[in-house]
Amino acid sequence: MEISLENIGRRFNREWIFREVNQTFVSGNSYAILGPNGSGKSTLLQLISGSLTPSEGLLKYRFSDKDVDIEGVYQYLSIAAPYLELIEEYTLSELIEFHFSFKKKVTDVSIVELLGFDRSKNKQLKYFSSGMKQRVKLALTLCSDVPVLILDEPTSNLDKEGVEWYHQLINQFTLNRVLLIGSNQEHEYDFCNHRLNITDYK
Repeated sequence: MEISLENIGRRFNREWIFREVNQTFVSGNSYAILGPNGSGKSTLLQLISGSLTPSEGLLKYRFSDKDVDIEGVYQYLSIAAPYLELIEEYTLSELIEFHFSFKKKVTDVSIVELLGFDRSKNKQLKYFSSGMKQRVKLALTLCSDVPVLILDEPTSNLDKEGVEWYHQLINQFTLNRVLLIGSNQEHEYDFCNHRLNITDYK
């Protein structure tokens, strides 16, 4: 997968969040989108995912040497972010079944087993702690068979054990994909081989 940003800019009302972002993301690489809170990291990731449109510039997607239309790019990516909610009326088992009716899995390992939540598989998500919900988001995203993975503040609400678990998933499931991580905490992105600082585009 290749994602090209050509002079991308986004503004809200009259204020530019960022301008003239030029960057190409390609499979087999990991990219950290850096900057302080409120700098526009999440906005850029939402543009890349197709959920926001740029105010200026051009976004291009190519997969297997074919152009991908922006309307269909959602089929090629999976995203975990604090602002994306789980369906809390579902049990964990129901949510997993629902999610993977839209995306294929990259592993034969049970998601419940991967999470270590066997005792909670029939519990509704609304009764999960914030840390448990974050683990569910990460597992569903990283185990989806798509070429692009977007993680925004991936260790939100995770304790030390949860952060170690996150790194295990990264090592296990991100090979040969485009990995984009929005963060201002080094332990979330220290393995990334490319950095893009949003403050360079103000």
